[in-house]
Amino acid sequence: MPGVACSVRVTNLNPADTIGASAWLVESDGHRILLDAGTCPGVEGRAGLPLYSQVADQEVDAIAISHCHQDHCGSLPVALRHFPRARVLMTEPSYFLIERVLHNSVNVMKRQRTERNIPDYPLFHHNEVDEFSYLFQGFKYGKAEPWSPVRPGTADKPTPTVTFHPAGHVLGSAGLKVAHGRESLFYTGDVCFHNQTLSPQADFSGTQSDVLILETTRGATETPAGFTREAELQRFITAIREGLQSGGVLVPVFALGRTQEMLAAIALAMKSGELNRQPVYIGGLGRVFTEIYDLVAARAPNRRPDLNLHEALDLQVLEQRDFRKLRVDGQLFVITAGMLSENTAAHHLAQHMMPEERHSILFVGYSAPDTPGGALRAAERGEPFHFSDSAGELTRQCRLENFDLSAHANREELVDFAVQMAPRTVILGHGEPDARDWIEAELRDRLPKLNIIQPAPGEALEV
Repeated sequence: MPGVACSVRVTNLNPADTIGASAWLVESDGHRILLDAGTCPGVEGRAGLPLYSQVADQEVDAIAISHCHQDHCGSLPVALRHFPRARVLMTEPSYFLIERVLHNSVNVMKRQRTERNIPDYPLFHHNEVDEFSYLFQGFKYGKAEPWSPVRPGTADKPTPTVTFHPAGHVLGSAGLKVAHGRESLFYTGDVCFHNQTLSPQADFSGTQSDVLILETTRGATETPAGFTREAELQRFITAIREGLQSGGVLVPVFALGRTQEMLAAIALAMKSGELNRQPVYIGGLGRVFTEIYDLVAARAPNRRPDLNLHEALDLQVLEQRDFRKLRVDGQLFVITAGMLSENTAAHHLAQHMMPEERHSILFVGYSAPDTPGGALRAAERGEPFHFSDSAGELTRQCRLENFDLSAHANREELVDFAVQMAPRTVILGHGEPDARDWIEAELRDRLPKLNIIQPAPGEALEV
């Protein structure tokens, strides 16, 4: 019965007024779906979990995951403890990634429990991931899927559906359209409206909705005049080539997404002759996700489905115990972690390379200010600075460059998308306060009658 109007209630379960842990509870006429189940980056223990206890007395029919980054899926097993009857819905590529991501989280939390004395960790265990995995379902892009069972006495009412639309952010990423009767809501998740090397730009056609939940990650990041991703990528390849002529090159990356995008750019540069062919050192988790990228290339939007990264590159896994024996000069390292977290190969390599002028460290993504990566990026050449608790005070002499190769939409693109959709209500989330404020100001200027809301942590909205 498409003519039936159903009230919609949205609760922001992010515990912080920042990017935080993505989790939105959407209720429509008694049906409930949780959009994402993340954890707060950099927040330790239970303080980084969404506010599940606030809605623990409500029965949730389904959990839909937009993509497999920790801030969007990292608390999924905890959510399933609270909502044991929920099915877990995601795209087909995410289905191949999710268990690897969650099992790796357990390993990291166990290590951090010992190293940092965090008694809350691990927040869940390997056996829980295995026990819950039968609830996971992968779906194709573009097909509306029912997510709530028919209840007694409701057979004549419309069935709520969710549709996954390619978001262009990372393998398997999706924007989610939730529809019920005449009402609909669209959640962007993390979105990229420009082409990357592998991932094509988001395709949100057919997502017209009454309510829009919009990410605002880059709302405070000004786009330079004349900026193009192609020119930035060329600058990155040139920096690698020049860096290898004098010393070693470290590219700190996130294991899922940034690793594969950078490897693809390097593979194409080697194929064209812009870079000489040589081994590329990667991390073990980066290798696992790169294999999955190669295996599911045909199941996901992909600009280069014929580019097999393992065939195109001589990839060598670098273990932390091996790097001290490795000759750094002339070597290329595309290594996790992207923020140079302590006790990672990237952290150890950066500590080893930064005192030497001949080496290069090239950042291609975001580093929070309170991480070792953020500290290094802010350090002046030749000036001592605190790198990390384990490394202490260091002095940077190496070449350091930052490249804007983000997998998030630019702020102008986010505003343009919202204006084009022209929903009744826009809910701003997944961004720092200044980022959300910039987006809101622009939207109010272009759509003065638009209802714009920045919900506080735990706030429920009737939309």
